[in-house]
Amino acid sequence: MPRMDVTEMAFAKVYPLLVAKAEKKGRTRDEVDQVTAWLTGYTPQALSRLEQSDISYGNFFRNAPAMNPDRVMISGKVCGIRVEEIEDPLMREIRYLDKLVDELAKGKPMEKILRK
Repeated sequence: MPRMDVTEMAFAKVYPLLVAKAEKKGRTRDEVDQVTAWLTGYTPQALSRLEQSDISYGNFFRNAPAMNPDRVMISGKVCGIRVEEIEDPLMREIRYLDKLVDELAKGKPMEKILRK
């Protein structure tokens, strides 16, 4: 079976995996929603509605209301690749969220995750 491009996967399938990753480490869905809102500008209510829609993960990022300009401060590795070195802008945005959820799952304080 060929691998599916993550940008074509349903947001409704991917987002619960991010939530589960954080919850497995004692964090909450509200915290995942908070870091996602910080990054993308979606409200928690909008995230909930999008989970009930058929929007793709790629379009979730393409249609984000307000990508946070401080996201360029996110650095480090996700899946062995430095997020700041990812050339494809859409994939970099996706990996930014992965990195934020990783930091959340590792117990990093919210103020540090949100680059305050």
